[in-house]
Amino acid sequence: MVLRLGIDVGGTNTDAVILRGREVLAGVKSATTEDVMSGISNALEAVLEKAGVAREAIDVTMIGTTHFTNAVVERKGLDQVAAIRLGLPATACLPPMVDWPEDLVEMVGGHRYLLRGGYEFDGREIAALDEDELIRIAGEITEKGIKAAAISSVFSPVNRDMEERARDILQEHCPCLPVVLSCEIGRLGLLERESAAIMNASLLSLSDRTVEAFGRALSEAGLTCPFYVTQNDGTLMAADMVRRFPVLTFASGPTNSMRGAAFLTGVKEAIVIDIGGTTTDVGSLHHGFPRQAATVVDVGGVRTNFRMPDVFSIGLGGGTMITGDADNLQIGPKSVGYRLPQEALVFGGKTLTTTDIAVRAGMAEVGDAAKVAEIDPALVEAAKAQIAEMLEMAVERSRVSPDPIPVIAVGGGSILAPDRIGDLEVLRPENFAVANAVGAAIAQISGEVDRIYALEGTTREECLANAEREASDAAVSAGAKPETLIVIEREDVPLAYLPGNATRIHLKVVGEMGENHA
Repeated sequence: MVLRLGIDVGGTNTDAVILRGREVLAGVKSATTEDVMSGISNALEAVLEKAGVAREAIDVTMIGTTHFTNAVVERKGLDQVAAIRLGLPATACLPPMVDWPEDLVEMVGGHRYLLRGGYEFDGREIAALDEDELIRIAGEITEKGIKAAAISSVFSPVNRDMEERARDILQEHCPCLPVVLSCEIGRLGLLERESAAIMNASLLSLSDRTVEAFGRALSEAGLTCPFYVTQNDGTLMAADMVRRFPVLTFASGPTNSMRGAAFLTGVKEAIVIDIGGTTTDVGSLHHGFPRQAATVVDVGGVRTNFRMPDVFSIGLGGGTMITGDADNLQIGPKSVGYRLPQEALVFGGKTLTTTDIAVRAGMAEVGDAAKVAEIDPALVEAAKAQIAEMLEMAVERSRVSPDPIPVIAVGGGSILAPDRIGDLEVLRPENFAVANAVGAAIAQISGEVDRIYALEGTTREECLANAEREASDAAVSAGAKPETLIVIEREDVPLAYLPGNATRIHLKVVGEMGENHA
């Protein structure tokens, strides 16, 4: 039976688990380190020792990381990018990066180029591609030493020919230039898709270094198996895909926790609260996968429209600081975060945290309970009530129907969750503290299509069948077993404002990883 190693790198802890089939052999938490890689190595060694398995027995490794999201949020390690849009004479009033924060525009260089090209929704040309202007831009890229290019074209998810032709011309004149095409990343919606492509291009050098470092950390630990990185829809990318599309890992942490929650409980429809050291992430499960955000998603102040889980955060975690007394209580949003083992009262520190309240209330056994024995019982009750109220408001916000579905509490801080939240039962599965690493270990392979189809001369059913075939082919080529594929998302939206009886189809399939890929 396949042995899977799952690693999830969070802001506070790096978690690791080893799974054999559906059995969790071992799970560990290790402090995340500044260089990230030594934290991975520490977690790796600890989980191998705890599981008692030989390192050569591990068949495949899955890694979840916040590396790339943090780079954008913290404005670190980004390359300068030539943002090239094919759309004139249309789209001139809103240039690339028009709504980006100024400091981020500065980081990626603010190199904006608009030239003739693009398509109508049905694939007809707006204007022919201006190849001479592209050659001039290629010269400027070389002259300025710009590291990457992002090409976006109006309605390129419908017809990608012009973006591909523009890439070929650029690379002919700048042979080593990495070029990102927006049609390969975002969905319909020019500005958000373009922003996703520019952001992806700015991360290519970092993704190269990160994938190298992951590979090195695993090989130094004596592992020879392939490794995959989890993306933000709960499925996997091979190392080469991560090098090309680092943005697809954004928000993979909460996604892994939600997938792990579904796996550990066997529940496919639920609300998941993932309580970490600093924040609680809340989202909804549908068919065992996170419900996807229907609107644009803000990453580091930039609107993008690639797939992201519909997850939001509140400032409540195991390290959240508590001030005031029973009548005037303030919980968070400040947290001691990864300093919890030094600063919380139960560990001999001087800061009152939610973990101290949980220990004093008998909800958890960590640290030295004698150190919190003097906390006023009225303060404990007031804190418990406020924590329950914060969680209830978050859960209600994620609820999409009045049906009484369960709440699954995972993450190290889920000791804070009461047994019921409002009218909903709370499940706390075994290995709840490392659910994110479990989610990484069980991740599947996906394929997706999001396109506008004209129904003239065909039927809606034929278009849906074509979309399913295309999504299935994409999943199989990424390593999924054909016989395990299932459709988990199918949307068909008629577009009355477009001629030609048009409809937009979004379809996603997932499947288990083939043995030859494990």
